[in-house]
Amino acid sequence: AAALGEEADDSADGLWELPVNAERRPECSRCSRPQKVCLCPFLPVRPLHISTYLYIIQHPAEESKVLRTVPLLAACLPQDKCKVKIGRRFSEERDPELSTVCRKSGTLILYPGAEAANLEEFILDSPIYPSTIIIIDGTWSQAKDIFYKNSLFRLPKQVQLKTSISSQYVIRAQPTNRCLSTLECAAVALSILEKNNYIQETLLRPLRALCSFQLQHGAQIRLSKEHLLKNGLYPKPMPKNKRKLRKMQLLMNSIKI
Repeated sequence: AAALGEEADDSADGLWELPVNAERRPECSRCSRPQKVCLCPFLPVRPLHISTYLYIIQHPAEESKVLRTVPLLAACLPQDKCKVKIGRRFSEERDPELSTVCRKSGTLILYPGAEAANLEEFILDSPIYPSTIIIIDGTWSQAKDIFYKNSLFRLPKQVQLKTSISSQYVIRAQPTNRCLSTLECAAVALSILEKNNYIQETLLRPLRALCSFQLQHGAQIRLSKEHLLKNGLYPKPMPKNKRKLRKMQLLMNSIKI
């Protein structure tokens, strides 16, 4: 299964859904964490040197999440190589820069599906080596809405990650064991494109520190919906909504396979 930079849908009972208070605590200017729990000691001393341009398309709801990963990702990369675009709808008129990026032959978008190529295999055969990758940041339903309702995002070559690693973002529930956070997807993708495993390790370091701190202060490890269903631990009744029930049945069938 492909990994995608989207967060879990059923996260309403978690700390990450809490909105940022109106009176915000003083934040670190680099990692965007409250100064008392700054994660800068776990960031690289200098931004990583990369040649790939990374565009994060962030759903507006993600901007107010307490435990978001995009600020940590951006803090590790040069400002001119990592750009965050916030919104639900994008067009050539609204964002000429993004429109130009999407039309370039060297641009990829990370989104799983039948049409998506394996990133590692694609770069071996591509006549033009990718220079830019786009990742959507949001829940699965938010990312799907952004991808399919913005024609710009179907212009770049669609790719996905085929990896056996499990998410280390253990304080936020994921639909399946193979789903990765936005930061983790970027870490894997950039390591592949840059042919440098050190990038992945460096980008994951602040994420591990974030999770460790939260677990030490009352947070709990969040098991994926797939794991809960597979082991008979899913605490909620099956949904009555037909669309949600269908999604649950598809997930259960994929587990049996």
